[in-house]
Amino acid sequence: MRDVNVLIMSGFGLNCDTETAYAFELAGAKTRSVHINSLIDGSARLEDFQIIVFIGGFSWADDHGAGVIQALRLKTNIGDKMLEFVDGGNLVLGICNGFQALVNLGLLPCFNQDYTRRSVALTINDCGNFRNQWVYLKPNPASPCVFTSGIDTAEFPVRHGEGKFYADDETLARLRENNQIALQYAGPDGKPARGRFPANPNGSLDDIAGICDPTGRIFGLMPHPEAYNHWTNHPDWTRQREKARRQDQTPDSGPTVGIRMLQNAVDYIRSS
Repeated sequence: MRDVNVLIMSGFGLNCDTETAYAFELAGAKTRSVHINSLIDGSARLEDFQIIVFIGGFSWADDHGAGVIQALRLKTNIGDKMLEFVDGGNLVLGICNGFQALVNLGLLPCFNQDYTRRSVALTINDCGNFRNQWVYLKPNPASPCVFTSGIDTAEFPVRHGEGKFYADDETLARLRENNQIALQYAGPDGKPARGRFPANPNGSLDDIAGICDPTGRIFGLMPHPEAYNHWTNHPDWTRQREKARRQDQTPDSGPTVGIRMLQNAVDYIRSS
């Protein structure tokens, strides 16, 4: 079986590297946490990996805007190598602060095969404060997104103060037309939240929780799939356990939807 090597980017306030590495290992990959400086000085090489993960946290304390300094530093120093990595058919995942960095880099949404132009933003939550809550999510079955393939519904936590997805009307229409809106905030019934708080925790236009590039190989989302790596991570796990017990069932012992999302990426690389 082919090894799938995942680079977990770390350093300068990023704080989800251990959790993300653990989740990807459960998904069947080999992981390595790499400091951003190691990529810049060449002691770590992008070509040794098939998946790069821009993780959550507060890179450079979100100074000048979330993900801005991280994107600028990477683009200035290894921007050409990152474009080569994408052109090689590899995968890129951006979670929370990582999503913010991807849109600042221009890797998302990538219109007209341009992975350098910034055309969308993730800005301050409409509620005016940091949100730490679990959300219902509805993947788009028509999206080319590798990560969400075959997933009908999901629940993940969000942890952000700048998660509102914003774009002009023309850009939003293009995202819809291309099915690049891969993930939307939803209600318990699985239907889009239609902007209602707290189902939509930040006021994102079109309830956008995540988008992909036209190939589906680059995916950014504000919720944290790596944080749902075991069924007991869910805030209602004790209720779910009791419900299963009363129905003479056992709690779900298979992979969570968070791990399934990462397995999609691992399986894609193995089959490519």
